[in-house]
Amino acid sequence: MPIKVPSKLPAKKQLEVEQVQLISSDTALRQDIRPMKVLLLNLMPRKRDTEIQFARLIGASPLQIELTLMTTKSYQPKNTNKDYLIQFYKTLEDIRHDFFDVLIVTGAPIETLPFEDVNYWDELFEMVRWSKSNVFRRLGICWGSQVFLKIFY
Repeated sequence: MPIKVPSKLPAKKQLEVEQVQLISSDTALRQDIRPMKVLLLNLMPRKRDTEIQFARLIGASPLQIELTLMTTKSYQPKNTNKDYLIQFYKTLEDIRHDFFDVLIVTGAPIETLPFEDVNYWDELFEMVRWSKSNVFRRLGICWGSQVFLKIFY
Protein backbone atom coordinates (compact mmCIF):
# COMPACT_ATOMS: atom_id res chain seq x y z
CA MET A 1 0.00 0.00 0.00
CA PRO A 2 1.11 3.55 -0.57
CA ILE A 3 2.55 6.05 1.83
CA LYS A 4 1.15 9.58 1.97
CA VAL A 5 3.87 12.24 2.06
CA PRO A 6 3.66 15.99 1.42
CA SER A 7 3.44 16.56 -2.33
CA LYS A 8 6.37 19.00 -2.44
CA LEU A 9 8.69 16.97 -0.16
CA PRO A 10 12.03 16.69 -2.01
CA ALA A 11 12.46 13.09 -0.82
CA LYS A 12 9.35 12.22 -2.86
CA LYS A 13 11.32 12.31 -6.11
CA GLN A 14 13.86 9.80 -4.82
CA LEU A 15 11.11 7.53 -3.49
CA GLU A 16 9.37 7.60 -6.87
CA VAL A 17 12.63 6.66 -8.61
CA GLU A 18 12.92 3.71 -6.21
CA GLN A 19 9.29 2.79 -6.98
CA VAL A 20 8.12 3.21 -3.40
CA GLN A 21 4.34 3.46 -3.65
CA LEU A 22 3.17 6.98 -2.84
CA ILE A 23 -0.30 8.47 -2.68
CA SER A 24 -1.42 12.06 -3.09
CA SER A 25 -3.45 13.76 -0.37
CA ASP A 26 -6.43 14.10 -2.73
CA THR A 27 -6.48 10.39 -3.55
CA ALA A 28 -6.04 9.43 0.10
CA LEU A 29 -9.07 11.51 1.07
CA ARG A 30 -11.27 9.64 -1.43
CA GLN A 31 -10.34 6.23 -0.03
CA ASP A 32 -12.65 4.72 2.54
CA ILE A 33 -9.92 3.66 4.96
CA ARG A 34 -8.12 5.31 7.82
CA PRO A 35 -4.39 5.50 7.29
CA MET A 36 -1.98 4.49 10.01
CA LYS A 37 -0.63 7.79 11.33
CA VAL A 38 3.15 7.66 11.82
CA LEU A 39 5.01 10.52 13.50
CA LEU A 40 8.73 10.53 12.71
CA LEU A 41 10.80 12.61 15.14
CA ASN A 42 13.86 13.02 12.96
CA LEU A 43 16.90 13.90 15.08
CA MET A 44 19.46 12.96 12.44
CA PRO A 45 21.60 15.73 10.93
CA ARG A 46 20.88 14.75 7.30
CA LYS A 47 17.09 15.02 7.44
CA ARG A 48 16.37 14.22 3.77
CA ASP A 49 18.41 11.01 3.79
CA THR A 50 16.65 9.87 6.95
CA GLU A 51 13.22 10.71 5.50
CA ILE A 52 13.97 8.51 2.48
CA GLN A 53 15.24 5.62 4.62
CA PHE A 54 12.15 5.56 6.84
CA ALA A 55 9.70 6.13 3.99
CA ARG A 56 11.24 3.11 2.22
CA LEU A 57 10.69 0.95 5.28
CA ILE A 58 7.18 1.98 6.19
CA GLY A 59 6.14 2.27 2.55
CA ALA A 60 6.63 -1.50 2.21
CA SER A 61 3.68 -2.02 4.56
CA PRO A 62 0.34 -3.34 3.26
CA LEU A 63 -1.33 -0.43 5.10
CA GLN A 64 -1.90 3.11 3.92
CA ILE A 65 0.51 5.24 5.95
CA GLU A 66 0.28 8.94 6.70
CA LEU A 67 3.77 10.18 7.57
CA THR A 68 4.20 13.34 9.65
CA LEU A 69 7.72 14.67 10.05
CA MET A 70 8.64 16.22 13.39
CA THR A 71 11.62 18.17 14.70
CA THR A 72 12.59 20.09 17.78
CA LYS A 73 11.75 23.77 18.06
CA SER A 74 14.60 24.65 20.43
CA TYR A 75 17.49 23.37 18.28
CA GLN A 76 18.34 24.42 14.72
CA PRO A 77 20.25 21.65 12.92
CA LYS A 78 23.36 22.73 11.01
CA ASN A 79 22.75 20.53 7.95
CA THR A 80 19.14 21.41 7.18
CA ASN A 81 17.81 24.75 6.02
CA LYS A 82 15.36 26.40 8.43
CA ASP A 83 12.88 27.08 5.59
CA TYR A 84 12.87 23.37 4.75
CA LEU A 85 11.99 22.52 8.35
CA ILE A 86 9.24 25.15 8.45
CA GLN A 87 7.72 23.80 5.23
CA PHE A 88 7.84 20.06 5.92
CA TYR A 89 8.28 19.52 9.67
CA LYS A 90 6.01 19.96 12.66
CA THR A 91 6.94 20.80 16.22
CA LEU A 92 5.18 19.63 19.36
CA GLU A 93 3.16 22.84 19.43
CA ASP A 94 1.83 22.11 15.94
CA ILE A 95 0.57 18.63 16.82
CA ARG A 96 -0.05 18.82 20.57
CA HIS A 97 -3.77 18.00 20.18
CA ASP A 98 -3.34 15.32 17.50
CA PHE A 99 -3.18 11.55 17.96
CA PHE A 100 -0.88 9.09 16.23
CA ASP A 101 -0.61 5.34 15.93
CA VAL A 102 3.19 5.31 16.11
CA LEU A 103 5.98 7.66 17.17
CA ILE A 104 9.42 6.82 15.80
CA VAL A 105 12.35 8.64 17.40
CA THR A 106 15.47 8.37 15.27
CA GLY A 107 19.01 8.21 16.44
CA ALA A 108 21.24 11.24 16.78
CA PRO A 109 25.03 11.47 16.66
CA ILE A 110 25.25 12.46 20.33
CA GLU A 111 25.47 9.06 22.02
CA THR A 112 28.56 10.04 24.02
CA LEU A 113 26.90 13.07 25.67
CA PRO A 114 25.06 12.79 28.97
CA PHE A 115 21.33 13.19 28.25
CA GLU A 116 21.10 16.42 30.24
CA ASP A 117 23.88 17.97 28.10
CA VAL A 118 21.91 17.54 24.87
CA ASN A 119 20.76 21.02 23.76
CA TYR A 120 17.14 19.94 23.23
CA TRP A 121 16.85 17.41 26.09
CA ASP A 122 14.09 19.24 27.98
CA GLU A 123 12.00 19.57 24.83
CA LEU A 124 12.62 15.95 23.89
CA PHE A 125 11.62 14.85 27.38
CA GLU A 126 8.37 16.80 27.02
CA MET A 127 7.71 15.23 23.59
CA VAL A 128 8.14 11.71 24.94
CA ARG A 129 5.91 12.42 27.96
CA TRP A 130 3.28 13.90 25.61
CA SER A 131 3.42 10.70 23.56
CA LYS A 132 2.13 8.68 26.52
CA SER A 133 -1.34 10.16 26.01
CA ASN A 134 -1.32 10.91 22.28
CA VAL A 135 0.49 7.98 20.68
CA PHE A 136 -0.50 4.32 20.74
CA ARG A 137 3.04 2.87 20.28
CA ARG A 138 6.58 4.25 20.40
CA LEU A 139 9.68 3.00 18.61
CA GLY A 140 13.19 4.24 19.30
CA ILE A 141 15.99 3.76 16.78
CA CYS A 142 19.61 3.79 18.06
CA TRP A 143 19.91 6.79 20.39
CA GLY A 144 16.11 7.16 20.24
CA SER A 145 15.77 3.82 22.06
CA GLN A 146 18.16 5.08 24.74
CA VAL A 147 15.90 8.12 25.17
CA PHE A 148 12.89 5.89 25.85
CA LEU A 149 14.87 3.76 28.29
CA LYS A 150 16.13 6.85 30.14
CA ILE A 151 12.66 8.43 30.42
CA PHE A 152 10.49 5.37 31.06
CA TYR A 153 12.88 3.09 32.98
